[in-house]
Amino acid sequence: MSAILHKLGKLRDPEIRAKNLEAARLAAREAWWDIARPALPEPIFVVGCSRSGTTVTYETLALAPGLRSLGYEVPQLWHRIWGPWHNGWHSEAATAEDARPAHGRLARRFYYARLGAGRILDKTCINVLRVPYLARLFPDAHFVYVHRDGRDNVSSLMDGWRKDRHFALTQFLGPCPEEVAIEGGRFREWHFFLPPGWRDYNRASLAEACAHQWISANRLALEGARHVDPDRWHVLRYEALLEAPVEAFERLYARLGLEFTPAIRRRCAELARHPTSLVSGPPKRAKWKERNREAVESILDRIAPMQERLGYDA
Repeated sequence: MSAILHKLGKLRDPEIRAKNLEAARLAAREAWWDIARPALPEPIFVVGCSRSGTTVTYETLALAPGLRSLGYEVPQLWHRIWGPWHNGWHSEAATAEDARPAHGRLARRFYYARLGAGRILDKTCINVLRVPYLARLFPDAHFVYVHRDGRDNVSSLMDGWRKDRHFALTQFLGPCPEEVAIEGGRFREWHFFLPPGWRDYNRASLAEACAHQWISANRLALEGARHVDPDRWHVLRYEALLEAPVEAFERLYARLGLEFTPAIRRRCAELARHPTSLVSGPPKRAKWKERNREAVESILDRIAPMQERLGYDA
């Protein structure tokens, strides 16, 4: 009897009631999607290495009239559908061969339940490792690929790793099956995303681990682009957002078929006044020289081939 009374008491808790009502609402909307299959045409996925400018890109695109976005990342969605729990902890990457029709149905149900019918915008950092997979699940999808000078990107990743456990992966994936002792044991888990080959860097320096993440993310994005119609693959340089944000976003909006309103133009013109960084303050070029110069210099040879491939100097 006491257990029953305890449960009844919990049902009177406003927070628990709100959670239960929200769960019921989502379940009802998912059930409706199963019946009616409302359209979610031409979704937009913003992809790129973490700390490359994907957040500011996502937030600026989210201003477009008619787009539907959650305002947060959803790695838990993709982990449940296909990820390290299914592939023997290979990585958070996924290939076209991993894609199943059921995966696309589950993703569409998830988005519809939370956003309704219409065109969705998503930015989840692990998706830079999953372009062919997403292209198979969403054949009409557009991809906005953001890249950044590797020196600054690696430096910013390092700063993020040091930010307590804000970007730590155990909060999403649970305990890692392998011992991690990066930077002499200072870091006992991976942060941001788990790239292919991560086990080879479990005892590396932080700069080496972050360089591997940057190289892997951009390599898989470029390889993934081969699975996407060129008209649906849109490249944005982080540096363009610093130098000419209005022009960069106006072109991107046009290619995506979005309305670039006067309010959005004003927002882009003031982009530097609205920093999105959780790590190291307002954006600027060559910040690595101020924050992690010696560490970044130690990995310049490693990142040089990808730097050249992306059009940056060595």
